[in-house]
Amino acid sequence: MNSIKSVPARVLNRRGGHSLEAEREQFDKSQAISISKAINTQEAPVKEKHARRIILGTHHEKGAFTFWSYAIGLPLPSSAILSWKFCHVLHKVLRDGHPNVLQDCQRYRSNIRETGDLWGHLHDRYGQLVSIYTRLLLTKISFHTKHPEFPPGLEVSDEVLEKTAGTDVNNIFQLTVELFDYLDCELKLSESVFRQLNTSMAISQMSAVQCRLAPLIQVIQDCSHLYHYAVKLMFKLHSCLPADTLQGHRDRFHEQFRSLKNFFKKASDMLYFKRLIQIPRLPESPPNFLRASALAEHVKPVVVIPEEAPEDEEPENLIEISTASTTEPQITSDIFEQTFGPPNGIRDDRDAQIETLKKEVDVLRAEMEKIKLEAQRYITQLKAQVNSLEGEVEEQRKQKQKALVDNEQLRDELERLQRAKQDSDRSQRLCAEAEKKANATEIRYTKLKEKHSELINTHAELLRKNADTAKQLTVTQQSQEEVARVKEQLAFQVEQVKREAEMKLEDQSVQMEQLRQELDARRDELDQAQRSLSHAKQAGTELSAQVEALQAEKEVLRRSVSEKECELLSTRGLIEEKELQLSQEADKATREIRELQGRLLEKSNREQSLQQKLLDEQFGILQETVREAEDILRDAVAKLDDPLHVRCTSSPDYLLSRAQAALESTDTLENGHAQYVASMADAAGLVGALALFAHLTADTIVNGSATSHLAPTDHADRLTEMCRDCGQRSLDYLGKLKDKQTLRSAELGDVRRALRGVLQLAQELKPKSLDIKQEELGDMVEKEMASTSEAIEDAVRRIEEMMSQARNESSGVKLEVNERILNSCTDLMKAIRLLVMTSTNLQKEIVESGRGAATTQEFYAKNSRWTEGLISASKAVGWGATQLVESADRVVLHTGKYEELIVCSHEIAASTAQLVAASKVKAEKSSRNLGRLQECSRNVNEMAANVVASTKSGQEQIEEKDTMDFSGMSLIKLKKEEMETQVKVLELEKRLEGERVRLGELRKQHYALAGAYDTAEDGEVKPAPAPRRGILKKPPLAQKPGYGEPERDAGPYPPHGANF
Repeated sequence: MNSIKSVPARVLNRRGGHSLEAEREQFDKSQAISISKAINTQEAPVKEKHARRIILGTHHEKGAFTFWSYAIGLPLPSSAILSWKFCHVLHKVLRDGHPNVLQDCQRYRSNIRETGDLWGHLHDRYGQLVSIYTRLLLTKISFHTKHPEFPPGLEVSDEVLEKTAGTDVNNIFQLTVELFDYLDCELKLSESVFRQLNTSMAISQMSAVQCRLAPLIQVIQDCSHLYHYAVKLMFKLHSCLPADTLQGHRDRFHEQFRSLKNFFKKASDMLYFKRLIQIPRLPESPPNFLRASALAEHVKPVVVIPEEAPEDEEPENLIEISTASTTEPQITSDIFEQTFGPPNGIRDDRDAQIETLKKEVDVLRAEMEKIKLEAQRYITQLKAQVNSLEGEVEEQRKQKQKALVDNEQLRDELERLQRAKQDSDRSQRLCAEAEKKANATEIRYTKLKEKHSELINTHAELLRKNADTAKQLTVTQQSQEEVARVKEQLAFQVEQVKREAEMKLEDQSVQMEQLRQELDARRDELDQAQRSLSHAKQAGTELSAQVEALQAEKEVLRRSVSEKECELLSTRGLIEEKELQLSQEADKATREIRELQGRLLEKSNREQSLQQKLLDEQFGILQETVREAEDILRDAVAKLDDPLHVRCTSSPDYLLSRAQAALESTDTLENGHAQYVASMADAAGLVGALALFAHLTADTIVNGSATSHLAPTDHADRLTEMCRDCGQRSLDYLGKLKDKQTLRSAELGDVRRALRGVLQLAQELKPKSLDIKQEELGDMVEKEMASTSEAIEDAVRRIEEMMSQARNESSGVKLEVNERILNSCTDLMKAIRLLVMTSTNLQKEIVESGRGAATTQEFYAKNSRWTEGLISASKAVGWGATQLVESADRVVLHTGKYEELIVCSHEIAASTAQLVAASKVKAEKSSRNLGRLQECSRNVNEMAANVVASTKSGQEQIEEKDTMDFSGMSLIKLKKEEMETQVKVLELEKRLEGERVRLGELRKQHYALAGAYDTAEDGEVKPAPAPRRGILKKPPLAQKPGYGEPERDAGPYPPHGANF
């Protein structure tokens, strides 16, 4: 069982005070025990009774301050199970705790995030679950902080939901997205838990499995509410927005519905959940949001938690809480006493003083810690009381405001009743009652005011106490600094005693040396005396007495020497003891060095194993990438023989760009292969290059097959075989990368040769220009645009001349018809001129933005197909303007037909549309010139319609219709005329059908001639086969290259016209 670390020293052990402090102490003690029992390292589910006590504690103190004061001391980085159970308890506290818990948890978001990030980087089964759980908790805290209308328990009525969503569709949309994100986090946690259980084949009755399953009860409760709110908001969104806009929302909801249904089904099948929670059943299919009446069929899922039998209480002895005072630490012996011992076995007064001061320092330090912790706890309590009192003051202020409002209302009512007193006695009684209510309200207001004043005084008293506590803490800090200074003085005195002892030892050694010298001198004197004694034996008794005196003196000296030698031996013993201590310390240091070397060796071995594991993982990633690349290439090669792929077409230009990109990707692949061979610990470069190579090569093979479907037979067969060879060479290269022995020798030479072959065939199939060199294209574009402008200007002048001529030569209805037709033609020419000018500006913008460092001619030459399209469209516009003027001239001179003018109008509208389409191909979507060009195009279409309308109305005005009078005909003659008319109708229908067929053949031949390209080196032009289209349909405008679609700016059969 884990114990709580870093618990505040005075939280669980504090001297008894007044009743509030004793109650607070008992509350802290019970909370500490409950948290210790609920959050521990045992792989078992959290007991409900411990979690319930923690939740009741949050309601008791109206917040989670105590819970977090213990939770931040838990060693979460040391145990994944401990972190998992902490997340579980925090989830329950958020759901069922006091509403202020959310604000307290908001302040500790960083702690929750750090715990999740730590375990997310470690390969631990519980660690991965902790990482997902912390993300869920952070999402929950953020959502409920942003939307305080939703309590953490997610239980709100439909009216509150409607009020929160509001009527703004943007707010409803955003709230729906946030609910989807919330539900995603819940479902991801459940999927991760079940995935681990499926891996370990767990049984729900095992304690280790129940430890993982226990938090899913809260997840089920959250998911049922989130699902209901999501359904409500989705129906509301579908009532405000079109269905296509919400397609993404529906897809996401359907995916979450399937995951939630699967989650509920799995949980319902487990015995562990059957006795703890009643899981609702979801419908077989998700709600149909496209049908508004389906909302009535929706049933809110309800989760039922059955009541549990009360559990037996356990003795709460998990945390030792001692009420006795802590024993004082033993005082270490003095350094000088350890080294030299007390002189002559008697302790010095300074040693006693040092011991006394050390005891005082320790006592002061302990007392200072007690005072600091007590002050901190007292400050915390004061802050909590201040917050509580402020809340009560705010509540009283609200009641006061409400009382004032009621008082004002009652006063108004009283005045109204006083004015109505003269009307009836009943009004007088009501007035008296209103006065009584006003008096009662006044009394209540007075009491509230007194209570408010009392609360303000209490608040001021608490603030003064807080200031006194701060002053006491300042005094404690000063005493701590005084203790530090005393400690420094004691250290200085100890150092001084050391120096004095060393000086005494030096003096004793000097005295020993002097005694030795004196002893030698006395020995010399004794020898000299003996010699003098031998010479003076005849001296008598006086000399013998002198000798005895000398001998006595000698004995004294010998005793003195013996004492000094004993002192010397004791000093040597101390020195040897010191040397022994130093040798022991050296041995200890040697052992520590050996242990460190062993740990270093173990760490080195572990790093080697991790390095090998990293190499294996990198090689595994490479193999997975190689297998994926092989599947991509095999799928592309299979397209070569797929009969469904025959209808897919592509252009040589697009194939050329794909093959060039694939050939360039081989250089990147070769560099990545070289880097991996040099350092196999990093396969990122090779993996990325392999993915790019596989996709580009497969794209080249598929587009090569599509291009071969439009190529001549010989080129088609060669291109197909070359694409097949390219795929096989690529697969051979990938096969070499799958073996470590052949990986280093893998080469890309064969692959490059195959890609170059495809590139060469694409170059051969690329269409060539018929009569214009690429170097002249840039000049041709400018010349054609200029000539088109000139043709339009000339057409406007000619129309003005025809207008003046018509006014001179005609009058009446004919003059009116001619003026209307010529005016509409003039308007059409002006619209076309404005369109040509806008198209010219757009082309300049395209060239400037796309040419880079190249010249304008080089840009046109690089985009030759697009340039030829511009030239063709410009020629068509100029020719159409000329034909329109000639047709109008003939109509005015009555030598032409009105139908010619109508056809010319249609043709010039189609030609201008072709010019717009050709200019639009390479323009940016956000270009202003493009917008102006589209506006001009619509204006041209309107002017062309005006020409057609004025022509038809003029034709109806000019032509006279014969009146049909059949009154004088007999029955037989009428029948004969009817038969002749039917014959003429059939003849005209047959002729019309023939003309339609002829028109279709003409258009097909025009399309074939416009799309012809030269495939031979000698310049032989071969017409391209016309596509199979309807008789009256022209080919569509240029489109982006794709399978089975016309090409945009490249291909063997480029479009050269449009039909509107």
